[in-house]
Amino acid sequence: MLVEFAPHRLQLVQGDITRQSVDAIVNAANAQLQIGGGVDGAIHRAGGPAIIREIESRYPDGCPTGQAVATTAGNLPAKYVFHAVGPVWRGGHQGEPELLRSCYRVCLQLAFQHSCQSIAFPAISTGIYGYPLDLAAETALDEIRKVFQASADQPPLEVRMVLFDAGTFAAFARVLETLLA
Repeated sequence: MLVEFAPHRLQLVQGDITRQSVDAIVNAANAQLQIGGGVDGAIHRAGGPAIIREIESRYPDGCPTGQAVATTAGNLPAKYVFHAVGPVWRGGHQGEPELLRSCYRVCLQLAFQHSCQSIAFPAISTGIYGYPLDLAAETALDEIRKVFQASADQPPLEVRMVLFDAGTFAAFARVLETLLA
């Protein structure tokens, strides 16, 4: 599923984020920026030890929730990994929606700063962090759309939402259709 937000593009794909040939891959990281499970573990396994060595050297204090930091991509088919720390879902009344929005916004800002033409996102915070899938999709896609609208003067950027399974893809596709209606 591909949508144009001139001059930018948003694409939903089902697949493995570690196999995406893009300029930047977004990692759903923890605040300590240590190797975890899920997307984070897969990115570190595929990218190799260079990523964690750079993290330990450049970001020994980790990264706050809602923010992101950049490293090289090691053995991944990308130039960069943006390590975004999403919120743990605690019912939605502790700033989770704005923290999740911030993750996407900061990563898109990093993409523009690093002259990226393409970036791949996972469904941040929807795994072990428990963010409800439909709410996460709504927040993520709405924020991407807002950043696109505010950055029409930037060079074209392709955002690829890489969704691991059919259920996640379906949830994001439903929300995207609603946002476009």
